[in-house]
Amino acid sequence: MTQTNKMPQPTSIQRLIKIMEDLRNPDTGCPWDKEQTFETIAPYTIEEAYEVADAIKKNDRNALKDELGDLLFQVVFYAQMSKENGGYDFNDIADTISEKMVRRHPHVFKEREPRTGEKQTVAWEDQKAQERLHQADASGALDGVALALPALIRAQKLQKRAARVGFDWTEIGPVIDKIKEEIDEVTEALESPEDQDHIAEEIGDLLFACVNLARHTDVDAEQALRAGNDKFQRRFHTIEQDLRTAGKRIEECSLEELTEHWTTVKSREGS
Repeated sequence: MTQTNKMPQPTSIQRLIKIMEDLRNPDTGCPWDKEQTFETIAPYTIEEAYEVADAIKKNDRNALKDELGDLLFQVVFYAQMSKENGGYDFNDIADTISEKMVRRHPHVFKEREPRTGEKQTVAWEDQKAQERLHQADASGALDGVALALPALIRAQKLQKRAARVGFDWTEIGPVIDKIKEEIDEVTEALESPEDQDHIAEEIGDLLFACVNLARHTDVDAEQALRAGNDKFQRRFHTIEQDLRTAGKRIEECSLEELTEHWTTVKSREGS
Protein backbone atom coordinates (compact mmCIF):
# COMPACT_ATOMS: atom_id res chain seq x y z
CA MET A 1 0.00 0.00 0.00
CA THR A 2 1.17 3.47 -0.83
CA GLN A 3 1.10 5.85 2.10
CA THR A 4 0.41 9.48 1.26
CA ASN A 5 1.82 12.27 3.38
CA LYS A 6 -0.82 14.82 4.18
CA MET A 7 0.16 18.36 5.00
CA PRO A 8 -0.86 19.25 8.56
CA GLN A 9 -3.85 21.55 8.63
CA PRO A 10 -3.19 25.01 10.08
CA THR A 11 -4.72 25.83 13.42
CA SER A 12 -7.56 28.34 13.52
CA ILE A 13 -5.28 31.12 14.70
CA GLN A 14 -2.64 30.28 12.05
CA ARG A 15 -5.33 30.51 9.39
CA LEU A 16 -6.46 33.88 10.72
CA ILE A 17 -2.88 35.21 10.79
CA LYS A 18 -2.37 34.06 7.20
CA ILE A 19 -5.60 35.79 6.12
CA MET A 20 -4.31 39.00 7.71
CA GLU A 21 -0.97 38.64 5.92
CA ASP A 22 -2.81 38.22 2.61
CA LEU A 23 -4.99 41.24 3.26
CA ARG A 24 -1.87 43.36 3.90
CA ASN A 25 0.13 41.93 0.99
CA PRO A 26 1.65 44.96 -0.79
CA ASP A 27 0.92 43.55 -4.25
CA THR A 28 -2.27 41.52 -3.98
CA GLY A 29 -3.83 42.65 -0.70
CA CYS A 30 -6.94 44.69 -0.01
CA PRO A 31 -6.43 48.43 -0.68
CA TRP A 32 -8.28 49.43 2.50
CA ASP A 33 -6.42 47.02 4.78
CA LYS A 34 -3.04 48.05 3.30
CA GLU A 35 -3.74 51.72 4.07
CA GLN A 36 -4.46 51.22 7.75
CA THR A 37 -2.15 52.22 10.59
CA PHE A 38 -2.18 51.77 14.36
CA GLU A 39 -3.84 55.17 14.66
CA THR A 40 -6.59 54.51 12.13
CA ILE A 41 -7.44 51.06 13.53
CA ALA A 42 -7.65 52.18 17.19
CA PRO A 43 -11.23 53.58 16.93
CA TYR A 44 -12.42 50.29 15.42
CA THR A 45 -10.87 48.38 18.31
CA ILE A 46 -12.80 50.48 20.83
CA GLU A 47 -16.00 50.00 18.82
CA GLU A 48 -15.50 46.22 18.69
CA ALA A 49 -14.95 46.07 22.47
CA TYR A 50 -18.24 47.89 23.02
CA GLU A 51 -20.02 45.52 20.64
CA VAL A 52 -18.71 42.59 22.69
CA ALA A 53 -20.15 44.20 25.82
CA ASP A 54 -23.44 44.86 24.02
CA ALA A 55 -23.78 41.21 22.96
CA ILE A 56 -23.17 40.13 26.57
CA LYS A 57 -25.77 42.58 27.85
CA LYS A 58 -28.30 41.22 25.36
CA ASN A 59 -27.37 37.65 26.37
CA ASP A 60 -26.89 36.83 22.69
CA ARG A 61 -24.26 34.10 22.70
CA ASN A 62 -24.17 33.71 18.91
CA ALA A 63 -23.61 37.42 18.46
CA LEU A 64 -20.97 37.31 21.20
CA LYS A 65 -19.01 34.64 19.30
CA ASP A 66 -19.10 36.85 16.22
CA GLU A 67 -18.09 39.99 18.10
CA LEU A 68 -15.25 38.20 19.91
CA GLY A 69 -13.95 37.15 16.51
CA ASP A 70 -14.02 40.76 15.36
CA LEU A 71 -12.12 41.81 18.47
CA LEU A 72 -9.54 39.05 18.00
CA PHE A 73 -9.08 40.19 14.41
CA GLN A 74 -8.10 43.62 15.74
CA VAL A 75 -5.25 42.04 17.73
CA VAL A 76 -4.10 40.10 14.67
CA PHE A 77 -4.24 43.35 12.65
CA TYR A 78 -1.93 45.16 15.09
CA ALA A 79 0.42 42.18 15.23
CA GLN A 80 0.74 42.09 11.44
CA MET A 81 1.44 45.82 11.17
CA SER A 82 4.12 45.51 13.85
CA LYS A 83 5.69 42.47 12.17
CA GLU A 84 5.90 44.35 8.87
CA ASN A 85 8.01 46.99 10.63
CA GLY A 86 10.35 44.45 12.21
CA GLY A 87 8.59 44.48 15.56
CA TYR A 88 6.68 41.89 17.59
CA ASP A 89 4.24 39.43 16.03
CA PHE A 90 1.16 37.61 17.29
CA ASN A 91 3.22 34.93 19.08
CA ASP A 92 5.13 37.63 20.95
CA ILE A 93 1.85 39.18 22.08
CA ALA A 94 0.56 35.79 23.25
CA ASP A 95 3.83 35.05 25.07
CA THR A 96 3.79 38.44 26.80
CA ILE A 97 0.25 38.05 28.15
CA SER A 98 0.97 34.44 29.17
CA GLU A 99 4.01 35.52 31.18
CA LYS A 100 2.02 38.35 32.76
CA MET A 101 -0.84 36.04 33.79
CA VAL A 102 1.57 33.55 35.37
CA ARG A 103 3.39 36.36 37.17
CA ARG A 104 0.18 37.87 38.52
CA HIS A 105 -1.28 34.53 39.66
CA PRO A 106 1.44 33.03 41.88
CA HIS A 107 -1.29 31.39 44.00
CA VAL A 108 -2.14 29.24 40.97
CA PHE A 109 1.22 28.68 39.27
CA LYS A 110 3.69 28.83 42.18
CA GLU A 111 2.77 28.67 45.86
CA ARG A 112 -0.76 27.30 45.31
CA GLU A 113 -2.09 29.55 48.05
CA PRO A 114 -5.90 29.52 48.44
CA ARG A 115 -7.38 32.97 47.77
CA THR A 116 -10.80 34.54 47.73
CA GLY A 117 -11.77 36.71 44.77
CA GLU A 118 -11.41 39.82 46.96
CA LYS A 119 -7.94 38.81 48.15
CA GLN A 120 -6.84 38.17 44.58
CA THR A 121 -8.10 41.60 43.47
CA VAL A 122 -5.90 43.24 46.14
CA ALA A 123 -2.92 41.06 45.20
CA TRP A 124 -3.45 41.85 41.50
CA GLU A 125 -3.36 45.59 42.15
CA ASP A 126 -0.29 45.19 44.39
CA GLN A 127 1.51 43.33 41.60
CA LYS A 128 0.56 45.98 39.04
CA ALA A 129 1.85 48.69 41.37
CA GLN A 130 5.17 46.87 41.75
CA GLU A 131 5.44 46.54 37.96
CA ARG A 132 4.83 50.27 37.52
CA LEU A 133 7.66 51.04 39.93
CA HIS A 134 10.06 49.24 37.60
CA GLN A 135 8.91 51.04 34.47
CA ALA A 136 11.44 53.62 33.34
CA ASP A 137 8.80 56.16 32.34
CA ALA A 138 6.74 55.88 35.53
CA SER A 139 7.05 58.99 37.68
CA GLY A 140 3.83 59.03 39.67
CA ALA A 141 1.01 56.95 41.13
CA LEU A 142 -1.42 58.03 38.40
CA ASP A 143 0.87 57.34 35.45
CA GLY A 144 -0.28 54.77 32.95
CA VAL A 145 -4.05 55.31 33.20
CA ALA A 146 -4.96 55.38 29.52
CA LEU A 147 -6.12 58.74 28.17
CA ALA A 148 -8.41 57.05 25.64
CA LEU A 149 -10.57 55.36 28.29
CA PRO A 150 -14.20 56.51 28.61
CA ALA A 151 -14.19 59.42 31.05
CA LEU A 152 -16.14 57.66 33.81
CA ILE A 153 -13.89 54.59 33.70
CA ARG A 154 -10.76 56.75 33.69
CA ALA A 155 -12.04 58.80 36.65
CA GLN A 156 -12.65 55.63 38.63
CA LYS A 157 -9.19 54.25 37.82
CA LEU A 158 -7.50 57.54 38.77
CA GLN A 159 -9.34 57.55 42.08
CA LYS A 160 -8.40 53.94 42.81
CA ARG A 161 -4.73 54.73 42.12
CA ALA A 162 -4.87 57.76 44.44
CA ALA A 163 -6.59 55.69 47.14
CA ARG A 164 -3.80 53.11 47.05
CA VAL A 165 -1.33 55.74 48.29
CA GLY A 166 -3.71 57.03 50.98
CA PHE A 167 -5.39 59.92 49.17
CA ASP A 168 -8.97 58.91 49.92
CA TRP A 169 -11.75 59.32 52.46
CA THR A 170 -12.37 56.34 54.71
CA GLU A 171 -16.06 57.17 55.31
CA ILE A 172 -18.97 57.95 52.98
CA GLY A 173 -19.99 61.22 54.72
CA PRO A 174 -17.23 63.43 53.29
CA VAL A 175 -17.83 61.94 49.82
CA ILE A 176 -21.47 63.06 49.88
CA ASP A 177 -20.48 66.44 51.36
CA LYS A 178 -18.10 66.92 48.43
CA ILE A 179 -20.93 66.33 45.95
CA LYS A 180 -23.05 68.95 47.73
CA GLU A 181 -20.11 71.35 47.64
CA GLU A 182 -19.66 70.78 43.90
CA ILE A 183 -23.39 71.35 43.27
CA ASP A 184 -23.10 74.70 45.07
CA GLU A 185 -20.11 75.60 42.90
CA VAL A 186 -21.99 74.68 39.73
CA THR A 187 -24.91 76.85 40.87
CA GLU A 188 -22.53 79.73 41.51
CA ALA A 189 -20.88 79.29 38.11
CA LEU A 190 -24.28 79.41 36.39
CA GLU A 191 -24.70 82.95 37.69
CA SER A 192 -22.17 83.95 35.02
CA PRO A 193 -23.60 82.16 31.94
CA GLU A 194 -21.13 83.85 29.62
CA ASP A 195 -18.24 81.97 31.23
CA GLN A 196 -18.88 78.56 29.65
CA ASP A 197 -15.38 77.31 30.39
CA HIS A 198 -15.90 77.81 34.13
CA ILE A 199 -19.34 76.16 34.02
CA ALA A 200 -17.87 73.17 32.19
CA GLU A 201 -15.05 72.94 34.72
CA GLU A 202 -17.43 72.89 37.68
CA ILE A 203 -19.72 70.34 36.06
CA GLY A 204 -16.65 68.18 35.44
CA ASP A 205 -15.77 68.43 39.14
CA LEU A 206 -19.32 67.40 40.03
CA LEU A 207 -19.21 64.37 37.74
CA PHE A 208 -15.83 63.38 39.18
CA ALA A 209 -17.27 63.59 42.71
CA CYS A 210 -20.23 61.42 41.66
CA VAL A 211 -17.83 58.79 40.32
CA ASN A 212 -16.11 58.87 43.71
CA LEU A 213 -19.45 58.13 45.40
CA ALA A 214 -19.98 55.19 43.06
CA ARG A 215 -16.50 53.86 43.85
CA HIS A 216 -17.04 54.15 47.61
CA THR A 217 -20.28 52.18 47.32
CA ASP A 218 -18.70 49.46 45.11
CA VAL A 219 -20.75 50.58 42.11
CA ASP A 220 -19.16 50.68 38.66
CA ALA A 221 -19.85 54.24 37.49
CA GLU A 222 -19.82 53.34 33.79
CA GLN A 223 -22.27 50.47 34.24
CA ALA A 224 -24.47 52.57 36.52
CA LEU A 225 -24.74 55.33 33.92
CA ARG A 226 -25.40 52.76 31.18
CA ALA A 227 -28.27 51.40 33.29
CA GLY A 228 -29.53 54.95 33.80
CA ASN A 229 -29.41 55.55 30.05
CA ASP A 230 -31.34 52.34 29.41
CA LYS A 231 -33.96 53.28 32.00
CA PHE A 232 -34.44 56.73 30.48
CA GLN A 233 -34.75 55.30 26.97
CA ARG A 234 -37.25 52.64 28.12
CA ARG A 235 -39.46 55.14 29.94
CA PHE A 236 -39.32 57.67 27.13
CA HIS A 237 -40.28 54.97 24.63
CA THR A 238 -43.25 54.01 26.84
CA ILE A 239 -44.43 57.63 26.86
CA GLU A 240 -44.24 57.68 23.06
CA GLN A 241 -46.27 54.46 22.87
CA ASP A 242 -48.90 55.75 25.32
CA LEU A 243 -49.31 58.98 23.36
CA ARG A 244 -49.47 57.07 20.08
CA THR A 245 -52.27 54.90 21.51
CA ALA A 246 -54.08 58.08 22.50
CA GLY A 247 -53.70 59.43 18.96
CA LYS A 248 -51.22 62.13 19.94
CA ARG A 249 -47.66 63.00 18.93
CA ILE A 250 -45.03 63.74 21.53
CA GLU A 251 -44.11 66.99 19.78
CA GLU A 252 -47.65 68.29 20.37
CA CYS A 253 -47.45 67.92 24.17
CA SER A 254 -46.41 70.55 26.66
CA LEU A 255 -43.57 69.91 29.11
CA GLU A 256 -46.13 69.74 31.93
CA GLU A 257 -48.09 67.03 30.12
CA LEU A 258 -44.94 65.05 29.34
CA THR A 259 -43.82 65.32 32.97
CA GLU A 260 -47.18 63.94 34.05
CA HIS A 261 -46.80 61.01 31.68
CA TRP A 262 -43.25 60.44 32.97
CA THR A 263 -44.54 60.27 36.55
CA THR A 264 -47.20 57.77 35.48
CA VAL A 265 -44.62 55.54 33.79
CA LYS A 266 -42.40 55.66 36.87
CA SER A 267 -45.35 54.65 39.06
CA ARG A 268 -46.06 51.69 36.78
CA GLU A 269 -42.48 50.52 37.20
CA GLY A 270 -42.67 50.98 40.93
CA SER A 271 -39.89 53.54 41.17
